[in-house]
Amino acid sequence: MTPAIEMAKKHKIDFEVHEYHHDTNSESYGLEAAQKLAVPAAQVFKTLVVSVDNQSLVVGIVPVSSMLSMKLIAKAAGAKKAHMAEALAVERSSGYVLGGVSPLGQKKRLMTVIDASAQQFDCIYVSAGKRGLEISLSPADLQCLLNAKFADICAQT
Repeated sequence: MTPAIEMAKKHKIDFEVHEYHHDTNSESYGLEAAQKLAVPAAQVFKTLVVSVDNQSLVVGIVPVSSMLSMKLIAKAAGAKKAHMAEALAVERSSGYVLGGVSPLGQKKRLMTVIDASAQQFDCIYVSAGKRGLEISLSPADLQCLLNAKFADICAQT
């Protein structure tokens, strides 16, 4: 049981937990999850933490098939600049190890922005708090649980 699963249970939302054998040689945890769960990569979302204006941390949730745009997440957070947060800061603030950072059940509640593409799905998959463990839930429930907002935050390819 992870803090992410406990949070979902506590708030009595509809969710499912999906476990798979994590390959330590995998280069992309998110793409590995999509492949092993046999769901489109656009429906599996990764949790990234950025530092905005070199001060506060912000969580960005984007499809594993996409890249987070620093410019767009900074704008969504009302900041001028954003860059990936240091690994130690992410682990300290979230309570999770990299590759298993869930947007749910983090130690510190951070401003959270979910890519607007999530709204096209009935359910999306996010990390449940450890490598090889995903939780599926509706984008609206995720937004509500995190007091998050939807915005276009993916880099255009």
